[in-house]
Amino acid sequence: MDSIDSLTEDLREPCCDEGIERCVRLVSIANLPTRFGDFRIASFWNNLDHKEHVAIVRGDVVNAERLLVRVHSECLTGDALGSLRCDCRDQLESALTQLGKCDNGVLLYLRHEGRGIGLVNKLRAYALQDSGMDTVDANLALGFRDDERDYRVAAQMLDVLKVRSIRLLTNNPNKVEQLKRYGTAVVERVSHQLPPNRHNVDYLRTKSTRSGHVMTGLPAVPSTEN
Repeated sequence: MDSIDSLTEDLREPCCDEGIERCVRLVSIANLPTRFGDFRIASFWNNLDHKEHVAIVRGDVVNAERLLVRVHSECLTGDALGSLRCDCRDQLESALTQLGKCDNGVLLYLRHEGRGIGLVNKLRAYALQDSGMDTVDANLALGFRDDERDYRVAAQMLDVLKVRSIRLLTNNPNKVEQLKRYGTAVVERVSHQLPPNRHNVDYLRTKSTRSGHVMTGLPAVPSTEN
């Protein structure tokens, strides 16, 4: 199997412009030693959303089949600050732990803050949730869909890395369907459910009951009867 280093020749090519069909370009690769294991980190430029996304790469992934992959959306409050309102940091650390034990795998870290509505609007949605709304109704009240994320860039990042087929760590069937629609061969969905805490259990229930995420064993809603 080829190494990601075989892709470094692409770094010499100029970034594409709006008229080029392939809109995702690999622009840099570096070593990334972490507490979860040794990785390479690759950054990408694109002319779709003009955001900087990265792939955290374990081992040789070029031409890999049935590669374990996590497509993770950025969450400043969870990933960096340890917020208990969501399960984002738990999912990120669990994915990196699993990948660190594998011979090869990829975590795509996408700049999809707040399911694609951005940090400022996510915090506005938090305030609405504090007043009693769930995550879906809060997004709708702000004029957004439940989930504004698009995974075309992710599919093209995997294509640039020449990954042939993947096993996707996710509870979200929409993520699987979008990646398939954009040409990624997703051969298996691998459950990625983490234990809830008292601050995020309602959020997880909403993911399951209203956003279609495949989750089981969540605590029942407490009865309001006397």
